[in-house]
Amino acid sequence: MPVYTDIKRTHTCGELRASDVGNKIRLNGWVDGYRNLGGLLFIDLRDREGITQVVINPDEFDPAMLVEANRARHEFVVAVVGEVIARPEGMRNAKMITGDIEVKAVQFYILAESETPPFEIEDECNAKEALRLEYRYLDLRRGPLQKNMRARHEISRATRDFLSDEGLLEIETPLMIRSTPEGARDYVVPSRVSKGRFYALPQSPQLFKQILMVSGFDRYFQLARCLRDEDLRSDRQPEHTQIDIEMSFVTPDDVFTLTEGLMKHLFKKIKGVEIETPFPRFTYEEVMNRWGIDKPDTRFGMELVDLSAEVAGCDFRVFADNVKSGGVVKGIVLKGGGSYSRKQIDELTLKAKEFGAGGLAYILRAESGDKSPILKFIGESVKDKLIEKAAVEMGDALLIVSDKKLKTEGILGQLRLYLGRKHELIDTDQWRLLWVTEFPLFDYDEDSNSFIAMHNIVSHPHEDDLGLIDEGLTSTLPGSDLNHPWRRARAQQYDLVINGWEIASGGQRINRRELQRKILNILGIDNERAERMFGFLLRALEYGAPPHAGIAAGLDRLVALMTGTDTIRDVIAFPKTANAFSLMDGSPSEIDPEQLEELGLIIKGDNKA
Repeated sequence: MPVYTDIKRTHTCGELRASDVGNKIRLNGWVDGYRNLGGLLFIDLRDREGITQVVINPDEFDPAMLVEANRARHEFVVAVVGEVIARPEGMRNAKMITGDIEVKAVQFYILAESETPPFEIEDECNAKEALRLEYRYLDLRRGPLQKNMRARHEISRATRDFLSDEGLLEIETPLMIRSTPEGARDYVVPSRVSKGRFYALPQSPQLFKQILMVSGFDRYFQLARCLRDEDLRSDRQPEHTQIDIEMSFVTPDDVFTLTEGLMKHLFKKIKGVEIETPFPRFTYEEVMNRWGIDKPDTRFGMELVDLSAEVAGCDFRVFADNVKSGGVVKGIVLKGGGSYSRKQIDELTLKAKEFGAGGLAYILRAESGDKSPILKFIGESVKDKLIEKAAVEMGDALLIVSDKKLKTEGILGQLRLYLGRKHELIDTDQWRLLWVTEFPLFDYDEDSNSFIAMHNIVSHPHEDDLGLIDEGLTSTLPGSDLNHPWRRARAQQYDLVINGWEIASGGQRINRRELQRKILNILGIDNERAERMFGFLLRALEYGAPPHAGIAAGLDRLVALMTGTDTIRDVIAFPKTANAFSLMDGSPSEIDPEQLEELGLIIKGDNKA
């Protein structure tokens, strides 16, 4: 075989066209398919740019090279030297970008052999995901994943171009920082030089980008790697990438304008879709009342209806007593659900219980008469009020849940999404982008009887609610009471939602040390601990911190959404499993005893299991 320089490719496998007919070329790639037809040998050669058909005529070919060509199998890496010729009439393939031509080979060389792959390298693959993750380098050769990776690159590049043009500077923040375990669990890295001390891998660049604002950099962005030791789902990974943005001397309106411009730019460039701006804005209270979830999918209706006033004082104690104690009764209307069978109702009730409901009440409207086991308790008068309030038409079903306010809304919100998917009510051709604003500043953890941050510890309270911070210090109400001042305080916090996916989250940040200290105290972090954990941020806030706000968009989720895949694993080159394992390289793995000794670490107990 000649030296590789002499047979190195001159073109990719997706590059040649009819205008290249007659040119002498060289191709390198993987064997995607081979066929021996009528004495002619056809080999489909593939690289990331496409596939080119190569034809070998045995009568005109060097015998030794012919042996090599006949030996080639799927995924062999080969080099072909030949001439571009037009395909015969009737043999052109309109499905291939190179379908008007083929390459008549005059030389053929095997550059690397391949074992038989454990699954077919083709667009539609039925292999189990665990097997594909173990052989990720083979899985990544498939067309859909190659397309996803290309889309990820284009989205990243377009993001950098847009934000740079808007005057933001791309600045990298460190990957080894001190641990501040107040959100998800940190991944920690032991220090060899300072035994007994540890770095943490960043869950986000949040504190460092705020310090950049104190440093006077004014407008920053970064495609930041973030690592969180948390339970995983299809849209979560232990390491992910976010489009991180922070700006000084701004309000949330400025962040909205910039982010809307970025989304409009990306959808136009990547999808060819015109996104209308500005995006609708809804408060947290409104989305919970209307859709029962803080990331509503507005591509279909079925909004929640408050029925509390209609059932207050009725003879059905489940409803009446709940409303009297401060709970709510709400419902959703399923169009066409009036024909549901008893079996379907039972299945729907089980689903509601999975979402946390104690049960599911219903009224089915049918020509033969309304059907419901609660009719004998509520009576015709209350039933008619419910039907009128919810605008239940003939043939519809009214599904009702009674519980505490947030719980009721959460149950119906999940039930709404379940029914929307089950009955294909969602218009998948639509793109619905919206803002959710004014999230609660605090939530209450009943297990630990303590306040926690709804989003993060640096969110600035809504200006109208600053008085509630001090008022809560003397309140006698329990933290579980929604009327507690700290439960009523809103944050200048906002989320960007696309088709029911939370794509980005951000907020106005606290820029004064004293207010930040108060918030930390409410979250159970006393001054001594605050200084130990966040002292570097608190000190920075003493030296002229400008008003600043920002946002972080999940790049992985955004790519998954724009490529139409159900999981972010399909848009990450080397993802982990749901248990945070990398099946390809076998991480996490044990390390040598010598390394443990060097780091000053001892593994307690038997970890082989």
